[in-house]
Amino acid sequence: MHRTTKIVATLGPASSDVAVLTRLIAAGVDVVRLNFSHGTAEDHRQRVEILGQVMRSLGRTVGIMADLQGPKIRVGKFADGKVLLKSGQAFILDAACPLGNGERVGLDYPELVDDVGPADVLLLDDGRIVMDIERIAGSEIHCRVRHGGELSNNKGINRQGGGLSAPALTLKDMEDIKIAASLNIDFVAVSFPKSGADMRLARELLHAAGSNALLVAKIERVEAIANLEDILHATDGAMVARGDLAVEVGDAAVPALQKRIIRVSREMNKFVITATQMMESMIHSPVPTRAEVSDVANAVLDGTDAVMLSAETASGEYPVETVEAMARICLEAEKSNEGTLDRDFLDRVFTRIDQSIAMAALFTAYHLKVKAIAALTESGSTALWMSRLNCGVPIYALTPEIRTRYKVSIFRGVYPLLMKRITHDRDELLREAEDELIRAGAVQPGDLIVLTIGEPIGAPGGTNTLKIVKVGENRQTI
Repeated sequence: MHRTTKIVATLGPASSDVAVLTRLIAAGVDVVRLNFSHGTAEDHRQRVEILGQVMRSLGRTVGIMADLQGPKIRVGKFADGKVLLKSGQAFILDAACPLGNGERVGLDYPELVDDVGPADVLLLDDGRIVMDIERIAGSEIHCRVRHGGELSNNKGINRQGGGLSAPALTLKDMEDIKIAASLNIDFVAVSFPKSGADMRLARELLHAAGSNALLVAKIERVEAIANLEDILHATDGAMVARGDLAVEVGDAAVPALQKRIIRVSREMNKFVITATQMMESMIHSPVPTRAEVSDVANAVLDGTDAVMLSAETASGEYPVETVEAMARICLEAEKSNEGTLDRDFLDRVFTRIDQSIAMAALFTAYHLKVKAIAALTESGSTALWMSRLNCGVPIYALTPEIRTRYKVSIFRGVYPLLMKRITHDRDELLREAEDELIRAGAVQPGDLIVLTIGEPIGAPGGTNTLKIVKVGENRQTI
């Protein structure tokens, strides 16, 4: 059985040498994530080069995602590296403090004093420490600790309920977009977008840098929930970034929001990634908890395109075992994910020829129980549209465009194949597609398949033809 849900794994100290990365890719990683919150441009460049070596040795297609840091609001540094805060004590967040102690600490975002006021609640270190604001005095935010604990250097700060004015793209992000473009990155994830305008600006910057990477909007602000459709219109995909989202909206609200984000993304023909603490215990354990197994399985059943690993593969003790466990969970969950294609077609209207052909291919494949769907595609759009509905048939995106092959690697149920376009003759091209599917082990002579193609050959966005053929049987239309 093919695993339809894709796995995104973050690279870091535990997963950046050739041996470990080879095992990770062999275990089932489909896309690697470069976390631009950490490391230098040279670190990212070296990882891209190592990944290229591994892909060539394994014959695998693995996409690369650059995850921008965004306006992560953090405390400064402490003289001793950390302090222990007790419930009920006074504590000051001071934008003018150079080095913190048990009474106060600096801020890397001085504008925070203008965004908050008395009675607001601040959540530090992903909500582990809670402070109530009592008053603002100049550059100082005077707080009372509600829930204490250990606070160390550079921990994040959120305002309960959201509402911080920090722009989604910082100067660092703008420079990192240029770095991502120079590395031929396939996906760029934008942290903390508040509206579609943030995503449109990111796309302008990407294009100016010479990149056509697909954009991923990380949904992690209260404002992003209110503007979800606007953001999705301006992006290619979404990420359910459950860490900061839970801090802003409350952890109990996240499961329902996850389902909504996944559903709306798929309805709007966007891919979607579910992230944060999916296999967190495996940072230090060779097996997941039962709760983590259920969490991953539920994301699969919700219809997510991909599930993502962060510290588990970047710095964990069992990166390969984590990917293997996640792959097993996805496969098992997919077995019970029954296709509901006929119901999914109700109340849908298709106004484009290429999208109508894609939907017709799904409908035909579902009812004829064909072996595979082969989408001959330049841009990958046809494969994306097909992957939005579950027909239970693997979709092979055959493309002469190298970058398209990497971009479709994140689409649920889509498997990229590079096909050399050596002719503009349709029948000859379809024969080449059959041969490529046979070489990949996807089909055998005699299997029934559905093929989609656009004419004139080579024109992007022009899928207008559907054929049903038996592989190797006189190449005749059924």
